[in-house]
Amino acid sequence: MEDVHYYLAVFKRRLPYFLIVSTLVSAIFVAVAFTMPPAYESRMVLLVEAPKIPEDLASSTVQTPAFEQLQLLQQRVFTRNNLLTIAREHNALPEMSGMSPDEIVGRMRDRTGIQTSNRFAQEVPLMTVSFEAPVAITTAAVLNAYLDLILQQDSEFRRGRSTETLEFFQQELERLGTEIDRQGARILQFKQDNTDALPESLDFRMDQQSDLQDQLAEIDREINGFRSQRSRLVQLYELTGGVDASTTPVQSAEERALEEAKTELQNALAIYAPDNPRVKLLETRIKNLEAAVDASDDVAEDTREPVLEEDLPPVLRVQLDEVDAGIDALEAQKERIQERIDALTTTIERTPEVAIVLEEMNRKYETIQDQYERAEERLSAAQIGDQIETRSRGQRITVIEQPTVPDRPTKPSRKKMAVAGTGLGMLAAIALIVLLEFFSNTARRPEDIIKRFGVTPISTIPYIQTKGQRIRRRARQILVLLLILGGIPAALYAIHIYYLPLDLIAEKVMDKLGIRL
Repeated sequence: MEDVHYYLAVFKRRLPYFLIVSTLVSAIFVAVAFTMPPAYESRMVLLVEAPKIPEDLASSTVQTPAFEQLQLLQQRVFTRNNLLTIAREHNALPEMSGMSPDEIVGRMRDRTGIQTSNRFAQEVPLMTVSFEAPVAITTAAVLNAYLDLILQQDSEFRRGRSTETLEFFQQELERLGTEIDRQGARILQFKQDNTDALPESLDFRMDQQSDLQDQLAEIDREINGFRSQRSRLVQLYELTGGVDASTTPVQSAEERALEEAKTELQNALAIYAPDNPRVKLLETRIKNLEAAVDASDDVAEDTREPVLEEDLPPVLRVQLDEVDAGIDALEAQKERIQERIDALTTTIERTPEVAIVLEEMNRKYETIQDQYERAEERLSAAQIGDQIETRSRGQRITVIEQPTVPDRPTKPSRKKMAVAGTGLGMLAAIALIVLLEFFSNTARRPEDIIKRFGVTPISTIPYIQTKGQRIRRRARQILVLLLILGGIPAALYAIHIYYLPLDLIAEKVMDKLGIRL
């Protein structure tokens, strides 16, 4: 209880400081509260509307999440140039002529409030935009300017995206079409350059090669026939001395005996069986005679002198020339056929290499063709998406709360400012008293003497003031009170009139502190 009386006595002793500080701070806040110009605030609410056409039927080419779209619009609309233009067009700030562009942009951003819904809470994508100005109609005008920019930027952004997408796929389709034509021309030129070695004609060329080889074998047989005929003609002449095949040559005894034996064998076979001893005997005799005839022919051949070409009769030479001409014609034909076979063989050997190159070219052509078909599908989707954006059937920004002109100021709350200023003044005064007592070395209680000197006083005698001291003390208190009640308001009035209005001072202070009341 004694501590309470002590603290009350200290407070009473420091009461002038309390009154000075609390009254000064309270007066400043009250003066500022009632001199600050009224502030009007208007707001608008925007909604990101879902596409009007279901995406499973047709989708727009501009696939931007709703919250990302709001952030993009915020960055594209509230730029330095836009804020400067709107502020100057609508005279949005007081005394704007004396401000620098940076100050204007800073004030506009301070007076503009932007709030979006929480994307993580799965809320509806909303954006609330507000603006504060000393004139009510200015708030609505600035917000309408913001709204026009937002809707314009949203439309330009989505139309620009869809148009760029459409133009990209159109250019891609043209590029792929040109590439297909070029690749097709390359394939055609390659086929024309390698017509004789294309893989699709390989079977035909192999069959043709086989037919030519058969023809070559047939020609060889014909040449051998002509050569045999020539040899027989010469042999016939050498044996008979004539050129007629019907001329009978002179037979030897062995040849006549051989013919007689063959005749007897034929007659015996008509009568007897093949295993008859007489038949067997005749067959043995025929074999022996044939051996003798062959031996005599060999001896005659060895002893026969060759016949010279010029010794041959003209008829035989004509026949031999005809045979030689046939042989030469067949040899020329054989040479031509062999050349064709060699050419076919060369093309057949080149066919695998040509097939590999052609397959690679065709594979590239098919790849480009697939890309072209996919580009056609995407171009079709891009055209549908562009039509959706052109007709405003896709995701877009809509206004669910239009900007209106406020009918009463929203700021400042003068009563709250006055009460807050009074309370702040009292707290500041109490804090000053606590600091003064904390740093004071004056001993006012026996406890202070004991704590400081370690001596316990016998008794305490209060300080008794005289009547004159009491009068002077009261006079000082009254004078201080009058100074507080009259001097502080007079000083604030002088500052407001002769230096700078208090509302501007308060506004500058709030701008420095970055707060809005």
